[in-house]
Amino acid sequence: MKIHLTSVFVNDQAKALHFYTEILGFTKKHDIPLGGGARWLTVVSPDEPGGTELLLEPAGHPAVGPYRAALVADGIPLAQFAVADVQAEYERLRGHGVRFTQEPLDMGTVSTAVFDDTCGNLIQLATQPQ
Repeated sequence: MKIHLTSVFVNDQAKALHFYTEILGFTKKHDIPLGGGARWLTVVSPDEPGGTELLLEPAGHPAVGPYRAALVADGIPLAQFAVADVQAEYERLRGHGVRFTQEPLDMGTVSTAVFDDTCGNLIQLATQPQ
């Protein structure tokens, strides 16, 4: 068994696609119209085009708003992305205007940082030292 797909709820799929591809550097994999303006819209790591897909899922379900608001209010990231160097990625993303809620923090076995994805979520970056 392996993880094939996971999702983040987004307020605006076009805005999310721009952020996740142009700012974060993911590659669009699927973009299939579903009707009513919604799309089956996934991105993947350019390093693993056949790897796990991230679905940029419309946040229309009534439970999504309170769920995400509670996570953001408590500073809890919805997802975690692995990077080779948290500090370097923090600097790169800050250069693109990304707002961080937690600057890089070395916790011994892992270094993390948390940013706002502009689509209603907090996302954590993580690096495990070699």
